[in-house]
Amino acid sequence: MEQERMLQILFSLENASVIETVVIPNARGRTTVCVSSQVGCAMNCQFCFTGRMGLRKHLSTAEIVEQAVFARKLFSDEFGSITNVVFMGMGEPLHNVDNVIKASAIMVDEQGLQFSPRKVTVSTSGLVPQIKRFLHESKCDLAVSLNATTDEVRNWIMPINRKYNLNLLLGTLREELRLRRKSIVLFEYVMLAEVNDSMDDAKRLTELVHGISCKINLISFNPHSGSQFKPTPDEKIIEFRNILIQSGLTVMVRLSRGDDQMAACGQLGEPGDYQLPLLRVPDKFQVAL
Repeated sequence: MEQERMLQILFSLENASVIETVVIPNARGRTTVCVSSQVGCAMNCQFCFTGRMGLRKHLSTAEIVEQAVFARKLFSDEFGSITNVVFMGMGEPLHNVDNVIKASAIMVDEQGLQFSPRKVTVSTSGLVPQIKRFLHESKCDLAVSLNATTDEVRNWIMPINRKYNLNLLLGTLREELRLRRKSIVLFEYVMLAEVNDSMDDAKRLTELVHGISCKINLISFNPHSGSQFKPTPDEKIIEFRNILIQSGLTVMVRLSRGDDQMAACGQLGEPGDYQLPLLRVPDKFQVAL
């Protein structure tokens, strides 16, 4: 098996629900386990396959931790030890904040899984009150799915923005991170062709994150059934990246991995017969889709 190939683990829960965990080997010796925090998700982000499911169940602390424990046992011989944990699987982690904070604490505890707090990252779509709580109570790193540089676009593709808009979200991060020295936030930015990938978006992004200790992770969109969106061409992602780098930002680019297995970012889960509705596309983006 190729070292770079992502591996899916399916867990069947007591109520017959199924969650997915993904193990992500890396040629540089880092192996990451991507854990789920919910069955489905209530956020209805328009580019996310999991989001079409709606929320079906919060995972317990034990159900979250067991994903990392099982991955460590199963793959340590083939890929070496699991070095990193990311809460980027099914669900909005901070919507299940009690169990996620407890699970991440067990993962970094000396009598638990003994991961470094810098190696455990919890991702959120932007639940502001829970972000404040997480930054006060957890030692782990925070990632925020940003994915837009205007409220107009983010209101459409990430409905949570209608409650916690960009100004409130970024203002909260700017203030809270000042109180948590040496901490940075990872901004995840899924590149959607002709929606959020213009060079003007790149320039706005540099302005939005000014004053926030951060890294930017540009992510290639992974298509799925029913998707309205198209991925940004790789060469345009690089051009977008270069504008960010020229402004002094630290930028990573994650091109598609695992999309052939429906194991890539935004592809986990199975919506089934019931799916949350797609939202109305703003008029000026009709041509792009």
